[in-house]
Amino acid sequence: MSDITRHTRFEDAQGLIFGTLMCALGLQFLRHAGFITGQTAGLALLISYATGWAFGPVFFVINLPFYWLGYKRIGLAFTVKSLISVTLLSVFAGVMPQYLAFSNLHPLLAGVLFGFVTGAGLLALFRHGASLGGIGIVALMVQDRTGFRAGWLQMGFDAVLFALAFLWVPTDRILWSLPGMVILNAVLAINHRRDRYAAT
Repeated sequence: MSDITRHTRFEDAQGLIFGTLMCALGLQFLRHAGFITGQTAGLALLISYATGWAFGPVFFVINLPFYWLGYKRIGLAFTVKSLISVTLLSVFAGVMPQYLAFSNLHPLLAGVLFGFVTGAGLLALFRHGASLGGIGIVALMVQDRTGFRAGWLQMGFDAVLFALAFLWVPTDRILWSLPGMVILNAVLAINHRRDRYAAT
């Protein structure tokens, strides 16, 4: 059965490209509205907002310490795919604003679209044995070992990050960011189920 369900390298490649492009699109909605999110992407956004540094390089550097944990706890293939995914997202997030902009985007719609689009992107990465590093690696490790859903663990981490964001981000932007965070983590909690989908 594992031979039937295992993804080919081509399928993995398209899954990583699809997933990172969807996440880059989600970030485009987020940054246009001046919102924040959770996990390492949220931390990178906060640093980017506070310093003016580009999101891509900050996001790439923040994730570096987590690859050793991913390698030790989950394996080489997962770590390599996650490194590729983080690199692709860093590049796509830097390039996409040059080709895509919004003249009219309601804050609520920006958050909702971010949640669903990014959720779809992360699901694709998870199904192809990858993540966007950081807390995602820890969340997947905990889910595999204990059954506690990755989405719920990430939501707890996000709540802490949102609390810290009040130091740098206007309150109304943080409040408008909440629907996107809830939708994103609910999408992962509901749809990323090892008891329903075979590992690949």
